[in-house]
Amino acid sequence: MLKGVFSVLPTPFLPDQSVDVDGLKKIIDLYLRGGITGLTASGVTSETPRLGERDRLLVLETVMNHVNGKVPVVITTSTEGLQSCLDLTKTAREMGAAAVMISPPRLPKLNSIAVLDHFRAVAGAVDISIIVQDYPPASGFIMEPALLARIAKEVPSVKGIKLEDPPTPLKISRVLEQLEGRPIEIVGGLGGTYLFEELMAGGVGAMTGFAIPEILVKVVRLFHEGKKDDAADFFYRTVALMRFEFQEGIGVAIRKEMIRSRGVPISSATRAPGARMDDSTLRALDSLIRWTQSTLKEIKWTLD
Repeated sequence: MLKGVFSVLPTPFLPDQSVDVDGLKKIIDLYLRGGITGLTASGVTSETPRLGERDRLLVLETVMNHVNGKVPVVITTSTEGLQSCLDLTKTAREMGAAAVMISPPRLPKLNSIAVLDHFRAVAGAVDISIIVQDYPPASGFIMEPALLARIAKEVPSVKGIKLEDPPTPLKISRVLEQLEGRPIEIVGGLGGTYLFEELMAGGVGAMTGFAIPEILVKVVRLFHEGKKDDAADFFYRTVALMRFEFQEGIGVAIRKEMIRSRGVPISSATRAPGARMDDSTLRALDSLIRWTQSTLKEIKWTLD
């Protein structure tokens, strides 16, 4: 299900900080033209924690209605508690999501058994495929490879893992070793910055909001076609773009600005207390895109 590239959608905002519905639709169209395998809504970089219940529902309805079955959509339903996670997961199923992505719940003294029980409870209450998200900065909990493998083996609804706890290639290898033949698809995130190494370790693709998904699509396609040298060459000529975009604190604003530079009329603004673009970052981004133009032309994209 996850083999390929799933693009995590950002949430664009209008000057009054309301959700830019038309802008969101245009971003979806941009990613679909890029050849992505699927889309992910309400991800970490979607600024979901800054959305109220009404806005979150508006975003999900917009995504599901506009995609209209063209590609599978994964909806993130992580919350601090079980009941709210169940409510969101049921909503995602009713909306037609292909799967939900869930992180461990937040608990002052969270432990492996509590995490396992959380996934068991969701799987027992809602009939939908689950992707386990391993991103400690968001969940506040580090899942060891043994725990991830145990969840996958003991919870049949778990079909994949999104692994974002560096070093991701090493962790992917260790999880796969401990799965003992249980078929689970593992994808990376982190802006795509370790994509090629993750593929080499046994990952099947990427799930991230990188603003130029065509790059990720090409790397994954070449790799799965057995053209690993070509995949490596293209990846290492473009990874600087991923690294620049994935800057902690300001990365979401950079991502929106990169999307805007591709001709999608959205603002780079984030909801407070998110960072905003400054002149020096804009100049650096413009220079980086121009320095990589010869490579970007290979995916038929030039600076707007």
